[in-house]
Amino acid sequence: MHYPVRMSNNFSVCNLTADILSTSYTGALKDRFLKYVQVWSESDSKKADEGIMPSAERERDMAALLKAELEQLGLEAVQADENCYVYGRLPASPGCGDVPAICLMAHMDTVDEVSGKDVKPLVHENYRGGPIVLPAGITLDPEVDAHLAQAGEQGDTIISSDGSTLLGADDKAGVAEIMTAVEFLLRNPTVKHGTIEVMFSPDEETGHGMDRVPKQLLQSRQCYTVDGGHEGELEIECFNAFKSDVRFTGKSKHTGNARPDMVNAVEMAASFVANLPHGELPETTDGHQGFFAPMEISGSIESAQVSLLLRDFRMDGMERRKQLVDRLAETTAMLFGGQAEVVHTQQYLNMKDVLDRNPQVVEKLVQAYRAAGLEPEFKPIRGGTDGSRLTEMGIPTPNIFTGGHSYHSRYEWASLKQMAWATEVLIQLAQAWAE
Repeated sequence: MHYPVRMSNNFSVCNLTADILSTSYTGALKDRFLKYVQVWSESDSKKADEGIMPSAERERDMAALLKAELEQLGLEAVQADENCYVYGRLPASPGCGDVPAICLMAHMDTVDEVSGKDVKPLVHENYRGGPIVLPAGITLDPEVDAHLAQAGEQGDTIISSDGSTLLGADDKAGVAEIMTAVEFLLRNPTVKHGTIEVMFSPDEETGHGMDRVPKQLLQSRQCYTVDGGHEGELEIECFNAFKSDVRFTGKSKHTGNARPDMVNAVEMAASFVANLPHGELPETTDGHQGFFAPMEISGSIESAQVSLLLRDFRMDGMERRKQLVDRLAETTAMLFGGQAEVVHTQQYLNMKDVLDRNPQVVEKLVQAYRAAGLEPEFKPIRGGTDGSRLTEMGIPTPNIFTGGHSYHSRYEWASLKQMAWATEVLIQLAQAWAE
């Protein structure tokens, strides 16, 4: 899709021909990010699935830090509610009271697949390429990471963990960028903007980040999540997402005289997973291809469970996937002489249709990218964000890059240069709406 934009002479916040790392806010951006990643705010998927929010009390530590910082900056209506959502509001510039309000969003939690406790961030300044060997034995290798190779060619500043944990750029880079952009607007009153709302959410990584979002606080009818990856990426479509819980019921007997009527639910679960289409798994797909993702098997001879994620960009494709899971579970149970029960739970839907019906939301963002000196690269999100859930609720919410890479792993790293570009995009976005 092509988004024509009208350029303005108002976009002159910094000298964009110079190195973005020379901007006045880069130091504060880096300091914030280093502080945030050292706060343990890992969410808990199992507790989130039980309806507990926040799923881990440690998320409140991050919320308290951000609430205090918003208050110190001087935002209005600052609060951290009982469910751990942090909110603040920057009033419109004089004469911009009629400008539509926008909300900037990021999530505070980190994924529980890799430890986020005791993160020890390392700053690699003036990176010029070559392997980065981290103290815990992990090596960041530009030979297998094209984005890292690009950073080396540009003499970027790279931030990583020590390799014993993830870094937490997902999404504390987004949090730092929003905070820094808001501070810039406060410190530079000549930069015109409408009302800017800020919201930081818990439990995005568990898929429950918008379950109890305080929509009543929002004046904005359009939001922007800052939760993407590489510089210039702009995301306006994502997977349709369902979770499938498959329970196999067998018949337990002493293994010494199990023949002929023992039915092993563990074997049923293993057979079910082994017969999922190999060419439609996360590790064998990319782009707009969907997948089946077995996430967990647990149980015993009498009862075993498989937790499975289904992802597809089209709803007709999702229906096919759900039907395949149903048939495969039923067939497996029949072959073994047991029983199977399948429960499909919707997690989020593709946000593209809603955004296509609200073109100005994306057009303003494209304008901001170009004003910041970047050409947007439209890529599908092979996952979801709080924005996909919020879009489903009627508030169109595209996603902006953060400069983080290799998420959900000990190989995670962030580009300070790209983080600064993301901050610049947010500053330009505020101006784009104020035109």
